[in-house]
Amino acid sequence: MPTEYAEVARAESERGELVLRSRREDDGPEVLELRANGVFVMDTAETTSEVAIATAALKLVINPRDVLVGGLGLGFTLQAVLTDLRVERCTVVEIEEALVGWMRDGTIRHGQRVLADARANVVVADISLALAEARESSYDLVLLDVDNGPGYLVHDANAAIYEPPFLGLLRRIVRPGGAVVIWSAAEEPGLERNLGGVFDHVEPHSYAVDLQGREETYWLYVARQESSAR
Repeated sequence: MPTEYAEVARAESERGELVLRSRREDDGPEVLELRANGVFVMDTAETTSEVAIATAALKLVINPRDVLVGGLGLGFTLQAVLTDLRVERCTVVEIEEALVGWMRDGTIRHGQRVLADARANVVVADISLALAEARESSYDLVLLDVDNGPGYLVHDANAAIYEPPFLGLLRRIVRPGGAVVIWSAAEEPGLERNLGGVFDHVEPHSYAVDLQGREETYWLYVARQESSAR
């Protein structure tokens, strides 16, 4: 039986078209799928990377009281962060207002449950502007998951996120002893170099995942902040 698709919601912004659609294969469960300008972003069937970035990152910081997540997506990274009771507040910066609305109004069915956690704080803004306005040393941990890495951009303008000026903003808002973790679908030596020019220590970590019977290798780039002075 062929896969059946149905459009759930659609929105237009200055960045283009955002579509949420459902699909069903044979007698399997309904899967929600997010696409930006026709390009697949993520779905509810495979959440390995979203959970992995949170799980791995939370192990890096002794007391991750304040966490910043760049990119809401379908909410699975936020959900994973909130399972850690050490987290007192998790701020998520998401540029697409429609996506936040779909989470809040139940269009994305699990969205209301995730956002009901009093520790969750969702900000609709461009991540660069949000970081520029944030106080110095505001966060213990920053997770960046707005693309599939610098080689697989959702929007061309996101290329700036992986360059030194933006990475410098990340360093400014991370507390001493904190960490920045950037997820990538592929090894990115250029990103490692850029991070190394800004942070005290950088460590790339690869990890294997099973995507419905297909083995893939993903990467987490961990940048650590030892002191506020440089």
